[in-house]
This record gives sequence, C-alpha cells and structure tokens, in this order.
Amino acid sequence: MQRPAAPGSVAGPGEGLPDAVLADVVRNTGASVGLVYLLPPGERVLRLVLASGVSRQIVAPWARVPVDAAIPVADAMRRRRLVWLGSQEEIARRYPRLGLVLPYDFMLAAAPIAGADTVWGGIVLLWPVWHPAQLTAAEQETIAACCRRTAALLQHAADSGRPLGPADEPRLLPALYPHEADPAQAMAALGFAERLPVGCCALDLDGRLTFINPAGAELVGASAASLLGKRPWEVLLWLYDPVFEDRYREAVVSRQPTSFTARRPPDTRLSFQLYPDDSGISVHITPAAGDPTATETGAAAPSPAGLVGATALYHLMHLATALAEAAGVQDVVELAADQIVPGFGPKALALLTVEDGRLRVTGYRGYSPELMARFDAVPLSSDTPAAHVITTGVASFFATFADLALAYPPAVRQDEMAAWAFLPLIVSGRPVGSLVLAYDQPHPFPPAERAMLTSLAGLTAQALDRARLYDAKHTLAHTLQTALLPHLLPRIPGLQVAARYRPAGHGMDIGGDFYDLIRCTPTTAVAAIGDVQGHNTTAAALMGQVRTAVHAHATAGATPGDILTGTNRLLTDLDPGLFASCLIAHIDLTTQRALLATAGHPPALLRHPDGRTDILRLSPGLLLGIDPDADYSTAEIPIPPGAALALYTDGLVESPGTDIDDATAALAGHLAAAEPEDLDALADILLHHAEQSAPRHDDIALLLIRPHDGP
Repeated sequence: MQRPAAPGSVAGPGEGLPDAVLADVVRNTGASVGLVYLLPPGERVLRLVLASGVSRQIVAPWARVPVDAAIPVADAMRRRRLVWLGSQEEIARRYPRLGLVLPYDFMLAAAPIAGADTVWGGIVLLWPVWHPAQLTAAEQETIAACCRRTAALLQHAADSGRPLGPADEPRLLPALYPHEADPAQAMAALGFAERLPVGCCALDLDGRLTFINPAGAELVGASAASLLGKRPWEVLLWLYDPVFEDRYREAVVSRQPTSFTARRPPDTRLSFQLYPDDSGISVHITPAAGDPTATETGAAAPSPAGLVGATALYHLMHLATALAEAAGVQDVVELAADQIVPGFGPKALALLTVEDGRLRVTGYRGYSPELMARFDAVPLSSDTPAAHVITTGVASFFATFADLALAYPPAVRQDEMAAWAFLPLIVSGRPVGSLVLAYDQPHPFPPAERAMLTSLAGLTAQALDRARLYDAKHTLAHTLQTALLPHLLPRIPGLQVAARYRPAGHGMDIGGDFYDLIRCTPTTAVAAIGDVQGHNTTAAALMGQVRTAVHAHATAGATPGDILTGTNRLLTDLDPGLFASCLIAHIDLTTQRALLATAGHPPALLRHPDGRTDILRLSPGLLLGIDPDADYSTAEIPIPPGAALALYTDGLVESPGTDIDDATAALAGHLAAAEPEDLDALADILLHHAEQSAPRHDDIALLLIRPHDGP
C-alpha cells in the first residue's frame, strides 16, 4: 500500500486520497464511522478507499458497490443529493440488504462527491442513535463542504495528469481521538486494572484482544499470552458462537454498550459487558448472577468445526441478496469476486463455466492473467480438480499443497497459494461450472466451513444459470435493435451529420431509441429521433416499425406534423400497448430553414454560429400510440450555415433526482461552451458530459446536424 499524501497535497498517479478528507468530516460532525468511495473512470463499481471507526471484516461486503445497487451511497451518487436514514426501521424499509447484514441501531448519511460535470464517488457517515433525529444545518454544510473540497482535489489531480486512484485495499484510519498519557499515568492505569478483583479486557475494532487483567484471565480460564492479538471467540471454544461475535459487531457499528452471558465449562456462567468507542471496546467480565441452569444447559462447549462465525453468516446473507439482483453473467462474476474474496478469506478466486465440453475462465480475482490463460479451455475430461468436481458433483478441499499433490500427482505449484477449495456449480443436476478458491496459508476447512462454502457455490450456480438466460435474451434484443438502426447515414451535400448510440447502463435490457436521416431531394432532408417505451425485444421490434413508418411518410414528401400523424395512426392500429416519443426536423438547405414537430419528445437544441444555444420548446404533441386523432403542429426556425441542430433522447439528460429542465439547460450550456468544429468530436463531448455528470440508466441516441457552405 502506498503512503498517503499529506493533507491538502496532490498525490501521485495511483495514490489515494489524503486521510484528512475523511478525518476532518468525521471529527467535525461527531460521526462514529466514516467511509469514502471513489468511482474509477470508465467503471460502474464504487470502490471503498478510506474507512474510519470500523474493522476491515465488517466493511468487507461493502468494499465494492455497483453504481446501480440499492445501497445508500450509490443512491446518493445517482441522485446527486444527500440520503439520510434516521432509524433502524427506515434502513430496513428502504434498504433491506443493508438492514439484513447490519441489523443494529445507527443513523446514516450518504452524500455524493460531485463537481459541476463529474460524479467522483460518495461519502458515508454513521452515528449512534442518540444523535438527533435529523442532521443539523451545520452538519449538512460540513458534509457538503467536504464533498466539494474532495471533488475539487480529485478534479485538480485529474487535470494535472496525476489522478487519485483507489488502492487494492481500503485504507483504515487510526483512531481519530488518540488517548495520550504520560508513562507514569499509563503505569498507574495498568496497576489499577491489574489490582481489580473483577475481570476486564480490551479489544481493538477488529475484535482482537489487546489487554486482559489477571482477574479476567482467571475467569476465562486462559493465560494472557494465549489471548493477546487474537479474537477471544476464535481461541476460547466455549465462546465460539455466532451470538457472541454478533455482540461485538453490534458494539462496533452502533457504538452502544451491549452484553451477553456465556457458560465456561463445566458450569461457570460469565457476564460480558461491552463498552465501545472509536478506538476499541472495553469489556467487563464478572460471574453471572442467578441460577446456573436458568438459561443454559450443561451441554459440552461447541467446537469451531461445528459452527460458523456471525461475520461469515452475514457475508453469506449479503452475497445471497446481491446475487438475487444480478442480471448478466458478468454481474454474477463481479459480485461473487467482490464478496467472496474479502468476506470469506481466500486470496484468489476463479469462476469457470462449461462451454462445449471445456472449462472457460469466466472471471477471476487475485490471479494473474497469464496463469488464467493456462487454465482456459481445459477439457472436462482432463485430470484436474476443477474438471473433476464437475464430473463427480463433489467438492474437493486441500488444506496444503501436499494434499493437492497427493490427490493429483501431476500437480505443479504455479502460484504462491497454499490451500484450495474446488466447488462444483450445479443447477438441477446439471453442471454449469466450478468455483476455485485459493488461500495463501494452509487452511484446514473444518466441516462447518465446508458446508458454508458449498452453500455459497449453490447460490453462485443458481445466479449464474439465471444470468445465462438473461444474457441470451439481451443478446437477441441487442442484435434486433442493431439490425434496425441505420448502419450508415446518407451523405447529403451541404450537410454535416454525426450520430451516436449508447446502450443503457450495465445490467439493463436493450431499449427502443432510434434515429434516422432521410434524403428527400438534393437540397432537403428529414432528421428523426425517437424513443419507444420499454426495454425489451418488443420495444426494439416496435422501434423498427416506427422508424419504417417515419421513413415512408418522409420520402412521400409529408411535413413533420403529417409524418407524426401518420405514424401515430399506425401505432394505434397496431395497439402494442407501448407508446413512443418522436421529433421530426425537415431541413431545407436552399431556404436555410427547418420545420420541426414533436410527439412528447425532449426539445431539440440549436447552437448558433456565435455559440449561443437555444432550447427549442415546441408545442407539445401527445406521445405516439395514445390517441388516433391526435394532431401535431409544425414550427419553423432559421438554421443558417454553421448552426448546429442537436436531436437526442431523454437518456442524455435524464437521471434520478435531477430536474429534467435543469439537465436540459445544463446540456445546452455545455453545447454552447464546446469548442470543436468537428461534429464527431462535439458528439463525443456531449456523451462524455452526460456519462460523467451522473450514472445513466437509459439508452442514449444523439443526432447532430450542421448546414455548411461548399460541397
């Protein structure tokens, strides 16, 4: 991990944000936990880069968050506004996945880190429930100021060619309120704790024991040396219960005192009271009062081999809910890698799928591309553990390389891993692939963990099977839409044209956006753009019919209003149950005029030769397909040489939480400020503006037209 830059400075390429970005806002708002996320350029997954007041284990499921996930920080970024959750009930209602995995009392705020044109990421802050029901005005301004400063820092770094990128692992900040004491005070406090007749110990935020007094060690029946640096429930078998680990998680997340009672064999009941703050947890240990058999039996202490820790169970629950939302195969691969590697202990993962009798590497994390290339396309008949578990349907676990070599004598160590789990991915008795998990230390795989990993593989297999069906449907729709869009626009002397189409955001179906340019006479042309309601094959097919109708009426010499009238009648006759918006522009190069008509479509933009840009708000007509007798009026505008007409679909301006009029005005301002004379470069600039200003969840079609003098 690279050394963080000094507060206020600009880090070098690939370096992370200064710690002060998070530390200052946590201090100034009194938050107990803080998280900062960045969205790397060109990606659709937020990466956790800074964390304060919480352990790496607890934040592992949230280290990577898809921008379209139902998670507060993603919502704040998409909507470009603060998200406030004032109670556990509100969290569970609005964000069920978060409520399931962190079922504790806390309050949460998430805010976007955004500049004028770019959304860089988001910040998340947690408070204990004794915080007021709403954020104060001062707290809101502190959060907003932090986001503005961070966005400015990121923009400056990007402009200087030294972008601040996320590291492989999030950086955990040290305690923001360190306890300072002179050596004499420290020794006095140590002596005080050691003389106490009651037990006490201290845990860091990761749950590891940093101190235990003699009375505490005697009560738990273990020496301080055997406990220091370890999580107590992983060393003391009678504490190895998900309930006890869950109390620790609750203390860290909620910052509220909590307690539990445990039985130390044979019949000593102990009460543990946990008092958390930002640096760790103080634990008070005393014999529990009451009847020793009142709440517990004399059953033998559980074994780690028979139980799975609370953290692992919550990670499994989180993975299950995340996979339920996955759409395509790549979604499943990314989610599995994002959750399994940080949450369940492996250092590397490979997901292989069955294709034509071979195993194909569909995705991986922690392995090198060169190593994965060696295992890609391995026949199912090969004598390899990844293939063997598919043919047998039985998982294989190898605690050491010696175990692997014994089972597969040809095995050669090709990486630095020391233990492996090979898990078959089977749905309804049909193999769909295998999941390989690798560990950098010998790993015993007790029965409880084997069962959990087998469940994990089952969840992944079901999600992968659903995703394959989704991808097949998506490919069909995309092929249909691509076939229906014009492959090449006609060349018309005196008219420059640039067109762009971008499919909807990751995980969405294909839509019904279309554009067209139709040559009518040597000096006239009709430009059309439209959007059919829906995101499926039906929408794509109907889009083709609408485009065909527009083309037919345009070539027959109809005015823009008449083109829409005729196309509307066709749609109402077909009665597909879908509506469409459309905008038609008839351009006459001789008169330097254009006739426009709209059917509920976003307004066109006209950039004058001097850069001034108008929003052409026409008399709105009904969407196509609603009323067969709808009338569409035609308006006339001048369009001199050098002016540029921009037609687009709502995907270019529409984003959750943003007023459509404000977004249209922002697009017009961006078009006015653009410098390039080349229309293709201008089209790319407008698309970049849209994609950087907020995540997009709809298709985008864009058509730029500019009359010019000369051939």
